[in-house]
Amino acid sequence: MRRDIWRQFDFWLYGSVLLLSIFGVVMIRSAIAGNEVLTPLINRQMLYVGIGAVVILIIAAIDYHYWASLTRLMYVFAVASLLIIFIVGQATFGAARWLDVGVFGIQPSELAKIIIVLVLADYFSSTREKERNIRWIATSLLLTLGIVVWIILQPDLSTSIVIMVIWFALLWLSGLPPRYLIVFGVLGLIAAAVGFPFLEDYQQQRVITFAFPDPEARYGNTYNVDQALISIGSGGLFGQGYGHGSQVQLRFLKVRHTDFIFSAMAEEFGFVGTTLVLLLLCFVLIRCLRAVRLAPDLYGSLIAFGFAVIIFFQMIVNVGVNLNVIPVTGLTLPFISYGGSSLLSLSLGIGLVESVALRRKSLDV
Repeated sequence: MRRDIWRQFDFWLYGSVLLLSIFGVVMIRSAIAGNEVLTPLINRQMLYVGIGAVVILIIAAIDYHYWASLTRLMYVFAVASLLIIFIVGQATFGAARWLDVGVFGIQPSELAKIIIVLVLADYFSSTREKERNIRWIATSLLLTLGIVVWIILQPDLSTSIVIMVIWFALLWLSGLPPRYLIVFGVLGLIAAAVGFPFLEDYQQQRVITFAFPDPEARYGNTYNVDQALISIGSGGLFGQGYGHGSQVQLRFLKVRHTDFIFSAMAEEFGFVGTTLVLLLLCFVLIRCLRAVRLAPDLYGSLIAFGFAVIIFFQMIVNVGVNLNVIPVTGLTLPFISYGGSSLLSLSLGIGLVESVALRRKSLDV
C-alpha cells in the first residue's frame, strides 16, 4: 500500500468516532455508578474502544475490493454462527443472541449487519448492467432473508428490521424502479399484519403497550418509558450535571447503560448536551455520505451508504424509543451505549468507510 494514500485518510471521521466512543465510556461510568456487579463493564468498554480504534486502522489499510472475493465465505460464516446461536446460544432477556466463548460473549447478529452490507454491495455492483426486474429484486431479497430468518428465530426482531432496512436502502441506491414502491408498501403492511400473531409475547406486548398505554401500569415497558421521559424532562436545558441525575443515580431508570442511555445523557447534560452529541453523530453520517459521493465505484458507494444507513436508523430508533414516539426495541445508540459486539461491528463498518475514503476519486476536505 502506498504511503501517500494515507493523506486521504478521513481523520475527521476517525476523530469523531473516537470522541463519541470515549464519551460513551464516560456515560456508562455514570449510569452504573455504585453498582458493584456492573462496575467491571467500564473497563471492558474501555478495552473495546481501544480494540475498535485499532480495528478501524487495520480494516482501512485493506483495499475494500478484497472483501468482494470473500462474500460467499462470509455469508456462510454468518449463517453458520446464527445457526449455532439457535441451537446452543446463551439466552439473555428471553432471547438467545450470545455465544459464550469463555472470556467474553459474542453477538453474531451484530457482525451479520456488516456482512450483509458487503454481500449486497457485491451483488448489486456485479449486476449493475442487468435489468431491474422482479428476478433481480427477488434474488437480493433471498440473500437477505437467508440471514434474517435465523435472527428472527433468536428472537431478535429489531436487528432483523435493521437488516431489512439495509436491504431496501441498497436496493433503492442501486436503481430500484419507483413503480415498485407502492408494491413494497402494500406487501410490508400485509407482512406486518400477518406476522404479528407469530411474534413472541413480549414483542406483541411492547407494540400493544405503545398503542394502548395503561396509565396505571407500574412495571414492564410502560415503567421503563415513563422513567425515561421523566429523566429527559428533569434534565431541562443544561442538565443536572455529570453524576448528579436523580433518576439515574437512584436507579429509577432501568437499562440506563444500554437501551436508555440517551435518557441518562439528557438528565445529566440537558437539551444542549444531547443536541451536541446528536450533531456529532450526524457529522459522522455526513462523513460516511461523503465517502459515498467520492467512492471510485458503485461497490464502494454501496458499502459506505449501507453503513451510514445502520448508524442513522439505529440513532433515530433509539432516540425515538427514549422519547416514546415508537415502541420499545433493543437497538442501542451507536458508539454511546454499552456493548462490545456492537462497538466492534461499528468499528468494522467505520474501517470499511475509511477504506473507501482512502481510495476515493480525488482529494477533498
